[in-house]
Amino acid sequence: MCNSTLLKPIKIGNKVVPNRFAVNAMEGTDADEHGNPSELTYKRYEKFFEGGSAFIDLEAITCQTECVSSNNQLCIMKENEEALTKFVKHLKAINSDNVFVFQLTHAGELGNPHFSKALRVTKEPLPGYEHAEFIDEEKVEEIMQQLVEGAVIAHNAGADGIDLKLCAGYLGSQILRPFNKHEWKYGGSWENRKQFAIDLVERIKAAVNDPDFIIGSKISLYEGFPGGQGTMGPDSAVMDLTESIDLIKTLEEHGASYILTTCGAPMHTLNLVKPSKEDPYIAYLGQYFQKVCRDNMKPETVVIGGGYSIFANGKQPNFHAVLPEKNSLLFWGDKMIQDGVTDMIALGRQSFRDAAIPKKLAEGKEDEIKWCSGCDQCSLLLITPNYTGCVTEPYYAQKIPSALEFLGIK
Repeated sequence: MCNSTLLKPIKIGNKVVPNRFAVNAMEGTDADEHGNPSELTYKRYEKFFEGGSAFIDLEAITCQTECVSSNNQLCIMKENEEALTKFVKHLKAINSDNVFVFQLTHAGELGNPHFSKALRVTKEPLPGYEHAEFIDEEKVEEIMQQLVEGAVIAHNAGADGIDLKLCAGYLGSQILRPFNKHEWKYGGSWENRKQFAIDLVERIKAAVNDPDFIIGSKISLYEGFPGGQGTMGPDSAVMDLTESIDLIKTLEEHGASYILTTCGAPMHTLNLVKPSKEDPYIAYLGQYFQKVCRDNMKPETVVIGGGYSIFANGKQPNFHAVLPEKNSLLFWGDKMIQDGVTDMIALGRQSFRDAAIPKKLAEGKEDEIKWCSGCDQCSLLLITPNYTGCVTEPYYAQKIPSALEFLGIK
């Protein structure tokens, strides 16, 4: 695989990076009490930078603390700027040949009521979120300003760009999805809903005012439940990508340099987001969404596709009707790029297991790659009050009993 397409350079924005590997935005929930990177955060990202991936997405970093999904979430407010600047400088000293973006986020109705508020933009709550507080246009405007300020801080801290989180059921998804059906500035018609993304991008561009600062977005093209992104309407689960396609084109028109594709929403349709060993074939669906993006965007706009970790070394037992040597992560990543389906591949769980795939591949050490088994115990840690990482590491493995106890599982 030393001549793999995965090792060919690519241009993102105004920067050329050395390969086609990306580290997906994987939450470690290990910030310190001020929302700054902790020693654990440093260790995780040092591995990502040492591993050689060309694109690294800093996990769901919040611009406020009123409404958050994690009690140890990274924060990006004025008081965090110095710590984030130190963090970026340290990591770039390890490897500066990549693009390092911050995924700006707001939890919205996914805010954890145990330690923050849950906020919703829909008059009619999405089932299961009746507890979320309904907010008005003035509050949404305040949140947008916080996101713009977060982008400015990311730029000041030395990040190469930002990822606007329009996925995973967070606030961006909540505004864009058809279920946001009542008429208001960013609700009802698709023209109103997509205006949220347009206004946000334009305000960030004006505030940062740097042509080299990269703007892109991670997007759920289809959430897989009635009224979710990529459906026919507020009461339909039928896939209709008309709005999703228009969204990626619109973001491109307003200066997006990349789109990071995903599908599903973890709190509702988890296996769409993260194909499991029980339903591994959903990973093939992710390839379709990548092709939808690639077919509808300009060649210079980079498509980064997710959902590859489940393939691992091709020997996962629950895949059928396919030869193992033609069903590995490296096989599909190489093939999808050669076939024009995607430009890069984003690794989530696999990055926790072994972040050094690009480096090992370039050095001809493919046999030394440690493959993710798809055990999903990192996800178990994420949904409980624990720091998150691969349980093949003793530090994280010892936290599994407390996670099971928290969930009432014996």
